[in-house]
Amino acid sequence: MSTSNHERHDDELDLGTEEFYDEDDLEELGEDADADELAAFDAEAVSEEDEAVADAARRRAARGGEDDPHVEDGERLQKVLAHAGVASRRACEGLISAGRVSVDGVVVTEPGVRVDPLTQEIRVDGSRVLTNPAVVTVLLNKPAGVVTTMEDPEGRPTVAELGRQWVDEHVEELGGPERAAGVRLVHVGRLDTETEGLLLLSNDGELAHRLMHPSYEISKAYVAIVKGEVEHWVPRKLRRGIELEDGEIHADRVTVKDSGPAGSIVEISLHSGRNRIVRRMLAAVDHPVKRLARTKLGPLSIGGLRPGEMRALTGDEVAALQKEVGL
Repeated sequence: MSTSNHERHDDELDLGTEEFYDEDDLEELGEDADADELAAFDAEAVSEEDEAVADAARRRAARGGEDDPHVEDGERLQKVLAHAGVASRRACEGLISAGRVSVDGVVVTEPGVRVDPLTQEIRVDGSRVLTNPAVVTVLLNKPAGVVTTMEDPEGRPTVAELGRQWVDEHVEELGGPERAAGVRLVHVGRLDTETEGLLLLSNDGELAHRLMHPSYEISKAYVAIVKGEVEHWVPRKLRRGIELEDGEIHADRVTVKDSGPAGSIVEISLHSGRNRIVRRMLAAVDHPVKRLARTKLGPLSIGGLRPGEMRALTGDEVAALQKEVGL
């Protein structure tokens, strides 16, 4: 009897890590986790018993019907949040337990809830979390001569072509060929054909709509090379406001970076999205623009991107942009 018990005890000891860590755990830990990392991970872990109790509580509390966010064959909410870059999975469990996460408008406090990251709206502290990898916003440094349109009957290069190029180069990041095939990046707002600089391309319809809506105009900064030497009164006049054919307009800030008889460099910030507004403002003070580039849009900056280069916005940048337009 004792031998049999001893053999069973040995068998019980001969367990692989799969018995202790599920696929999600192994994904977060990594293959090379050492003993200290495993111990720290286990110290934060929710026990199997606690998770079962939480899941039972969720099932009792579930209201059913359209307002119940639980999707039976979905992914665990904490895993979805972690994959979206919110925090580690353990930290995301804490956010959920603290009542800081909502799914389709319903506050969720049980980490066992399963969701569909492709179709459900998930928010943390009221801010929307993008959990579908095929929803993306790209920052482009638009070169001069490229038309801000989806197609051009004159055959000129368009920002749509640059958007398709980016998608083709980032298929796996977008969730694979099937999802990437449906990604169509549309320009958010416009830049004149000869104006360079920061332009967003996106398939995030809600964000794009708000960024283009007049009631959500956000700050934009431009650097212009203009004709002539800019005198000291010009920045003050532009800030106070000037009258154009479509109404008065004023700049938030004007800085003369360099000035001389051959030309000047002027940085101008404003909230207006009116057509060719910077060119018209500078022409109205007798300094026609020779070259113009947008360098900032709200919390975003062109940074070190060269003309024609693109990059996807980071999670923090998307969150900051959403905050600007109340998403």
